[in-house]
Amino acid sequence: MDWRDYGILLTSRRHGETAAIIEVFTEGHGRHAGVVRGGASRKVAPILQPGAQLDVLWRARLEEHIGTFQVEPLRSRAAAAFSGRLALAGLNAVVALLSFCLPEREPHPSIYKQTEQLMDLLGQDDIWPLAYLRWELALLEELGFGLDLSACAVTGATEGLVFVSPKTGRAVSAEGAGEWADKLLPLPPCLRGEGVAPDTEIAKGLHTTGYFLEHHLAPSLGNHPLPEARARFVDQFTRRL
Repeated sequence: MDWRDYGILLTSRRHGETAAIIEVFTEGHGRHAGVVRGGASRKVAPILQPGAQLDVLWRARLEEHIGTFQVEPLRSRAAAAFSGRLALAGLNAVVALLSFCLPEREPHPSIYKQTEQLMDLLGQDDIWPLAYLRWELALLEELGFGLDLSACAVTGATEGLVFVSPKTGRAVSAEGAGEWADKLLPLPPCLRGEGVAPDTEIAKGLHTTGYFLEHHLAPSLGNHPLPEARARFVDQFTRRL
């Protein structure tokens, strides 16, 4: 059996002397692994860089087999990724989170399209952090841990929303928070798609999405820790504040 699709390369590791095992996130077939014969060669190895956009053909005798990939490069994102530390850290965070949290061979076309759009912004450090924050929100939503930021969970108000409940992921107003305010997560306007989103707000937003990634999503996957690449990206971003 076989199929053909477009995908984003997540990981690549040497397999034997000449081959490589790659993991690709495709629109129609989800996160999928396979062997690339000759993938460790001087000709093919430079193509197999994280973030690369590939045309892939997968073949296997049985569906449950790991199978083999034939790959054709569509575009490399290496130049953009190596344009600066923030871009490289951002790319590493994206591919690490996708490899960590996406179920194998399960299509997620919505988050695939958003990931492709995000990857194409690599190197544009003025807009990348906000785009990345919105991508994390979308990833949480896609995997069943979306935040409800439409109205206060306590009062029902739609104005003055400044907190997020760490338990429910719902917005809370200053009035609704009361004496529990110091136990709630920040809800900067940029998380609701409002305002000009200065870096200080984006940092607060990343703190909130990071909490749900670490304390809600990760435990659902066997309580493994989040990839360190995510923390390195946040650290690299906050250095410029």
